[in-house]
Amino acid sequence: MTNIMDKFGALPEFCSLTGVSEEQIASAEIALARRFADDYREYLTHMGIATANGHEFTGVCNSKRLNVVDVTLSERSIHPDIPQDWYVLEEANIDGIVIWQSSTGEIFQTQPGRETIKLADSICDYLDLP
Repeated sequence: MTNIMDKFGALPEFCSLTGVSEEQIASAEIALARRFADDYREYLTHMGIATANGHEFTGVCNSKRLNVVDVTLSERSIHPDIPQDWYVLEEANIDGIVIWQSSTGEIFQTQPGRETIKLADSICDYLDLP
């Protein structure tokens, strides 16, 4: 089992779907004109989408609410100043907070009226946050 799988699996109330194919990942990347970070690609390969510890993570699925392409395109239309190599990892649905990942793997938080905050260097680091 890989590190990212260990991290997710150790979280309370962890639940995921099955992984998606390389073709499905590539299709999502093409739709966003972006290559996903290696850890996000690994997450998609093993889980597709996941929920854990009160968080719902985007992925490749049929749900517009959790599909990374649909959610990212929607958030980009609201926040055109977001760097184009970012995609939504999680919508907190609290106070407009959105968690983004850059194509290099860094994790950021945006919130209307506030400065962007870098939270972590990777998904594993983000999952370690309190």
